Amino acid sequence: MNSDGFFVIGATHHTAPLAVRERLSLSAETAAVLAAQVAQLEGMREITLLNTCNRVEFYGVAANGSAVAAVQAAFCAVQQFDPAEFEKFRLNLRGQDAIKHLLEVASGIDSQVIGENEIFGQVKDAYAAAQARGHTGPVLNRVFQKAFQAAKHVRTHTAITGGQVSIANVAVDLAHTIFGSLEQTRILLLGAGDIGEKTAKAFQSRGAGSLTVASRRFERAMELATTLAASAMPFEQRESRLPEFDVVVCATSAPGTVISREVVRAAMQRRPARPLFFIDLALPRDVDSDVATLENVFVYNLDDLAKIADENRAARAAETAKGRVLLAERAEALWRHISPRL
Repeated sequence: MNSDGFFVIGATHHTAPLAVRERLSLSAETAAVLAAQVAQLEGMREITLLNTCNRVEFYGVAANGSAVAAVQAAFCAVQQFDPAEFEKFRLNLRGQDAIKHLLEVASGIDSQVIGENEIFGQVKDAYAAAQARGHTGPVLNRVFQKAFQAAKHVRTHTAITGGQVSIANVAVDLAHTIFGSLEQTRILLLGAGDIGEKTAKAFQSRGAGSLTVASRRFERAMELATTLAASAMPFEQRESRLPEFDVVVCATSAPGTVISREVVRAAMQRRPARPLFFIDLALPRDVDSDVATLENVFVYNLDDLAKIADENRAARAAETAKGRVLLAERAEALWRHISPRL
């Protein structure tokens, strides 16, 4: 039995602050290239890459510890990140501990906002992508299938989703605190992905009357605008038209900032004495961190929103503990089943 055979290595929101996760985050294109690269490493039998706003993790089956170390080396090389510094933030688990971690991730127990639903779909997508590339085998296929079953079991038999506060709803509550009624509030959504769409719908559900969508692909902005009964705007106009808006939801996949301090400063000079609220849901961040130093400008990023959402964690602490026990039992049984194969 090779107790090191099944592993997970990476970094998550638990140990890596937002500024570090920005440096570690992978674009979709880079993730695909890196996944193919690590799959070819000597001693690497199976591999799956999970890449989200809050985590980048490699789940795999390796012949030896050298193959696992090579995954870390390849990742750090691609991201130009010092391996010694990476080890300060690194998640590095083996065997049953690694299985238990995957089960907790898939169920939402390990999320920034405990019980959130998005991670389940993200894990399924990561597994499906690895499977399509031929990077999974009998061990990962069984472990991920069991992880999905365990996640559903925990959600059914505990109340970890009870009283859940999503990132989107926290953002809307903050906007309501700043502006009062949202009926006259003008909202700009930068980026047309899932998280931006969910936040836009949360605003509309609370009475926001004016919504404009801008995306680097204008046709995608028009599609989402039609779905939301909103307006579409060319992405290139975001700077010149910024003074028109009160709330800017930033959720692009741009490799760097798309809103600078200088642009916001100029916008504030051209608008009435009314606050400007940025909700930065992107990783890397869309909004320059110096924007928050401007008067009457509010900027909340993913970690800021998660801290607020986390205030209801205590109310679900008992259910979370119950969920961890259920998952630990399943992880132990699953490890007993697969360990003889490693």
